[in-house]
Amino acid sequence: MSLLVVNILLALAWMGIMADFSLESFISGIVLSHFILWIARPLYPDQSYFQRLWGGLGFTLWLAKEIVWSALKVAAGIVGIGEKVQPAVVAIPLDVETDWEIELFACAVTLTPGTLSLDVAPDRRTLYIHAMFGSDPDAVRREIKSNMERRILEVLR
Repeated sequence: MSLLVVNILLALAWMGIMADFSLESFISGIVLSHFILWIARPLYPDQSYFQRLWGGLGFTLWLAKEIVWSALKVAAGIVGIGEKVQPAVVAIPLDVETDWEIELFACAVTLTPGTLSLDVAPDRRTLYIHAMFGSDPDAVRREIKSNMERRILEVLR
């Protein structure tokens, strides 16, 4: 059984023991059961639950920061005080392989202001994106691969 399911079941048991079925009780049960499972992690040596959970949280926070930063960059470019807008279509070779990884990567690119996922090649080895600031396609490609794709692979593998 997945440790995520165990974590949720323990939280529900906590709610039953406390006879409090509120959101606050569920959250406190999740936190408490997560701590208990963390202490018992030597019993589950092949589980990557904690790495994925905290990696996913870190990726979410990083993506939120990138969305805000990119929105400011786009606003500055539109007003004319930032980098000059030079749209380009950039082909990014993919290291992500599964449908889930490709979808998460494409959605993260689209969520970031100034970039838009256009298409995935039929062989699923290349993602085509539209970049608002594409004066140097190699720099765009390097930045997206070294930041976004690398972080996705760290969380999912």
